[in-house]
Amino acid sequence: MTTTPAAPQHRSSPGPAPGSFTHRQIVTILLGLMLGVLLAALDQTIVSTAIRTIADDLHGLNLQAWATTAYLITATISTPLYGKLSDLYGRKPFFLTAISIFIIGSVLCTFSMSMYQLAVFRAVQGLGAGGLMSLAFAIIGDIVPPRERARYQGYFLAVFGAASVVGPLAGGAFAGAASIMGFAGWRWVFLLNVPIAAAALVVVYKVLNIPHTPREHRIDWPGALALTVGVIPVLVVAEQGRDWGWASAPAVGCYVIAAAGLSAFVIAERKIGDEALLPLRLFRNGVFSVTSAAGLIIGTGMFGGLILIPQYLQIVKGVSPTEAGLRLLPLMGGIMAASLGSGQLTSRTGRYKIFPVLGTALMTAALLLLYLRLDVDTSLLEVEIYMALFGLGLGGCLQTLIMAAQNAVPARDMGVATASATFFRQMGGTLGVAVFLSILFSTVGARIADAFRTIVPTPGFQSVLADPAVRNNPANATVLHTVRAGGVSGSGTAGGVLQNSSFLQHIDPRLARPFLVGFSNAMDEVFLVAAGVMFIAFVLLLFLEEVPLRTQSGIQALAAEQGGVPAPRRHASPV
Repeated sequence: MTTTPAAPQHRSSPGPAPGSFTHRQIVTILLGLMLGVLLAALDQTIVSTAIRTIADDLHGLNLQAWATTAYLITATISTPLYGKLSDLYGRKPFFLTAISIFIIGSVLCTFSMSMYQLAVFRAVQGLGAGGLMSLAFAIIGDIVPPRERARYQGYFLAVFGAASVVGPLAGGAFAGAASIMGFAGWRWVFLLNVPIAAAALVVVYKVLNIPHTPREHRIDWPGALALTVGVIPVLVVAEQGRDWGWASAPAVGCYVIAAAGLSAFVIAERKIGDEALLPLRLFRNGVFSVTSAAGLIIGTGMFGGLILIPQYLQIVKGVSPTEAGLRLLPLMGGIMAASLGSGQLTSRTGRYKIFPVLGTALMTAALLLLYLRLDVDTSLLEVEIYMALFGLGLGGCLQTLIMAAQNAVPARDMGVATASATFFRQMGGTLGVAVFLSILFSTVGARIADAFRTIVPTPGFQSVLADPAVRNNPANATVLHTVRAGGVSGSGTAGGVLQNSSFLQHIDPRLARPFLVGFSNAMDEVFLVAAGVMFIAFVLLLFLEEVPLRTQSGIQALAAEQGGVPAPRRHASPV
């Protein structure tokens, strides 16, 4: 095979390297990406702050996991499909598709009349969300070398920072408003997405123009179908196991369907080879395997911890949704500080393994402190310190693991690798939400009953029962009747609060205390389990191989793989 030598270039005027982008071009592209990322980040912070109010209004506090899990299921399943299709056809059309689907889901969520409807419409939202984050990071991988990525990391951190401030404030304000322009306040949580998404569509359409190399391909629809069949039953049984019984016929049926689906997925991926949705050859890469497994475990422990903190603040501490959102700022600040710091240090030194190792250690410590120290009387300042510690740990893991996966695979698999990293973290998050909320709601009844047995006989509580002001307050009637009737079983005392916890803010605080103690004690168990999960991730990351970072963008690396331009050597230290 003969090649035509490249024309020599004058040393003083080399011109831009093929596939390289100027700083202005990168920033212009980032503008479109940031709007897409803002959609996903803002939605998560708004909904997490308002979900308790939404669930109370739709009479299904104990069904809130469906709304969260449905969103995560579709986002998780669609993520690898977005990655693979964007590798084949280009990033732009699928980024635009993701934004459009997200708009449709947001509008549908606005008109939910029950928690089950909300869950279905959140699933539509998730179909769009699956492409927002993964494609944004894949595009960054296309245009910015790993060693220079920290230079632009601050832009994404600014988006997350804005979402961490605006999201909780907006979510709390909307959730706290009875009505805005004829709609219940919480419905604006979803309507807010529409103008942002519309702006994102326009900007992305105009500025996201990056080269794409066409490839011969076929789409792995059998693998996508098999993955769907394998994943959904696992998540359903994780959510419903406490009601069905973990060894019940429906649960066993889910196990069998999931096993069949995952087996079919492996067979399909082997058969289709390089065109697979998740090419099995990538798992022979040690870095990809470790980062994928670590992402799965971190996602499980991360969501297990994060989903309970707003619940604790609003139910146990009685703060408003708006204040609960603001109280999460130390967590977001920790994430931003650690992400920016780790990115800058990685850019300067080329070393990155230490950050996820240290990050998982910090998150394990934070969860253990929450388990040991969190109760009804814990000060909010102390809770914020633990949240900041958790955020510092999380900030060292999120982008570092994605970067490590991107750096370890061939450039032609950039989208698959990025989507896979996101997929495994979201899969872990979905399992974490379902399992940890299942643990919470399956134990909280017994913990509330235990609290009543301990507190009711005390002289202080008996004096409350004898207080005429307490007896004559209609808001206290249900609790007083339950206590006088001896209803201290798990179902007798907890049934109402699992459906709608808002009454706790209206009854006498002394009567509410057993409920709050029970909730707090049930949350402690979840924090302990989450700490154990996070420790497993810490041990696993000790075995992560630190591959020297590329000094070329994904587009340049792909051109080099195809014989277009020579690939520069990797460097373990700054050039």
